[in-house]
Amino acid sequence: MKRFQRFALALVAVALLFGGLAQRSDAAVFVGIGVNVGVAPPALPIYAQAPAPYPNAIWQPGYWGWGQNGYYWVPGAWVAAPQVGFLWTPGYWGFSAGYYNWHPGYWGPHIGFYGGINYGFGYYGHGYVGGAWYGGVFRYNTAVTNVDTRVVHNVYVDRTVVVNHYNDTRYSYNGGAGVRAYPSTTERTYRSQTQYHPQSQYRPQSGQRPAAHPRPSGRPR
Repeated sequence: MKRFQRFALALVAVALLFGGLAQRSDAAVFVGIGVNVGVAPPALPIYAQAPAPYPNAIWQPGYWGWGQNGYYWVPGAWVAAPQVGFLWTPGYWGFSAGYYNWHPGYWGPHIGFYGGINYGFGYYGHGYVGGAWYGGVFRYNTAVTNVDTRVVHNVYVDRTVVVNHYNDTRYSYNGGAGVRAYPSTTERTYRSQTQYHPQSQYRPQSGQRPAAHPRPSGRPR
């Protein structure tokens, strides 16, 4: 009987040991996927937007990435949408529980919440006013978007959406001492929309920005 009890206790100890290892393994995976930093990202720099190089390209604003040597700037880029009608919701840093957490950007039929960060060039904290899809063609608002009209002809001008002050504080994160903004009711509903996440949602080791979606050969129409 005592021998059986000792055997049962040994089994329990082994189960607890492997259970603890499994929990630590899950935690390690979580930390590896989520980017949590104890230092706030720098202010957003002021920079010029490159002109749209071809029709239907969507602007992805620059942001601060995190690597082994700390923060580094990831330049903005024009990227082909994964499908007609999709828009880019930028990623953003959010302060919570003492850490700055990275929320990756994604493609979808609507612009979701991106922390209220004023990235400029039509991304003024909520939504996007730099252009819109009309049928299968993306039209650019040249009041806030830089376009090479020699190659891109689908343009219009709407100056009523212009934000005259470009993020006076230039905060690059939400919460804490940064931007105080919350998702609207509409933005909350967009959380359940169809989303397309780039394969490389966050690039912690490289200062260069690969395309979030492979650009097709030739010009998109």
